[in-house]
Amino acid sequence: MTMPPALGHRPAMAPSFEALLRRKDLAWMGQNTTHLEPPPMITDGAVGGLHHICTALAPGLSRLITTDPGWPWPGRFVQLLGVSVTAVEVYTAGTGYKLTAAALAEVIEPGALLYLIDPLNPLGSSYRRDELAAIVELARANDAIVVHDCTYRHFADGHTLVAELYPERTLTTYSFSKWLGLAGLRLGAIVGGAGLLGRLTQTPANPLGASIAAQRAAIAGLTVKDSWLRELRRVNRRNQQIVIEAVEHSSFGRVLVQPSQGNFLAVDIGGHGWTADQVCAALLDRDVFIRSGTYQSPAFGDRFVKVSTSVPTAWAERFAAAWATLRDQRP
Repeated sequence: MTMPPALGHRPAMAPSFEALLRRKDLAWMGQNTTHLEPPPMITDGAVGGLHHICTALAPGLSRLITTDPGWPWPGRFVQLLGVSVTAVEVYTAGTGYKLTAAALAEVIEPGALLYLIDPLNPLGSSYRRDELAAIVELARANDAIVVHDCTYRHFADGHTLVAELYPERTLTTYSFSKWLGLAGLRLGAIVGGAGLLGRLTQTPANPLGASIAAQRAAIAGLTVKDSWLRELRRVNRRNQQIVIEAVEHSSFGRVLVQPSQGNFLAVDIGGHGWTADQVCAALLDRDVFIRSGTYQSPAFGDRFVKVSTSVPTAWAERFAAAWATLRDQRP
């Protein structure tokens, strides 16, 4: 279950983001960034916050534990500093497509960092409070640190913060980019647990070094948060339903987690003679960009694609029309 040096891969002939951005009428449904028009505000970068957390903590870690599927970058960050990475496979309905305490117990060790994505990108599953309590019990027994990546919590029907159960060694990460940013725009990450990071690394309690512009952007985002989220969640769930119905009516593939607790859906395409990359290429021919699972899962990436849903509803409808053509095509 140990990750290889290169986590995930891109097919050799995959189009570059630069090429995709030049396609003016493309339905951009391959990333989880919101494409609805936001309130006017200033935006800034976000991924740097997670890089800072991972690299600052790396010297004191025994290993990083994450999931497959998951988000590859934290593992890559710490591997550059010689930290081993273990990915627990969670692509199974029997576990609800998420990490269980039983699976964690097999790999956790003193001094580990658990990178827990909740809701889980790319599958859309989320953790109940009792499930998190069992995970926290193991983390506390091993003096482990938990980074609770809550990037998509605003899309979830209900969500518990690990920091409520394990405040002494939990870092909570958020990113506004998934519910406010347009493609190419990012709002700076907010990280809870700055004091913990400061104690562990002897750094100032503000770990991100965020610029004044980023801080003011965060304040601006919070002022419109409630009203904006209500509309965003409504559009997101409507688009999810359009995608689910398109997949079900086509008899091509199956949605793994529904409703997804994020702004995306994972669609298993196994058994149809197609790879995930081939499905993505076929839809791109019809001006619909979705993401192959190969980006986020070395073990299962060829079996599923991810479709982002916080987009204009016209794009979801275009996806539905394009997906309906797959069954009668040859890969």
